[in-house]
Amino acid sequence: MTELDEYWNKFLTDQNLPPDTKCSGDLFFEAKGFIGDEQTALVISGQKTAFFSSYATFAIDQEPLPVSGELYLVIDRAKKPVCVIRLEQVTIIPFNEVTWEMAKLEGEDQDLASWREKHQEYLEEEGHILGFEYTPDIKLVYQTFMVVYK
Repeated sequence: MTELDEYWNKFLTDQNLPPDTKCSGDLFFEAKGFIGDEQTALVISGQKTAFFSSYATFAIDQEPLPVSGELYLVIDRAKKPVCVIRLEQVTIIPFNEVTWEMAKLEGEDQDLASWREKHQEYLEEEGHILGFEYTPDIKLVYQTFMVVYK
């Protein structure tokens, strides 16, 4: 049994959840301008309660979109489990319609302009690698979450 399995089983036991409760995967939060496990610390502290992914990534990888209520293990750089989150809301939104109220829930930027600049650069790089093109109305998957176990 792996360390991730042990952590998940402890979570299920501590929360009195059925042993067949599904883990939807593990997540590692990383962003430009952040080093080490700063992103993970933002999650654990409650400062980060949302993240964005490109819709194109799900389409290219033929992965189903996440769904509200799904549970994920959050791991650190060493791939060690640090907490469990539950997706609260999943919304598809064009990049140019993201509001500051949404962006600030990522806990990383001081204003919408800096958020847009950083995310546009990321989407351009990701698109170059995966084969899609950034446009101002590119679809994003906006996910809000809550830490339910740490």
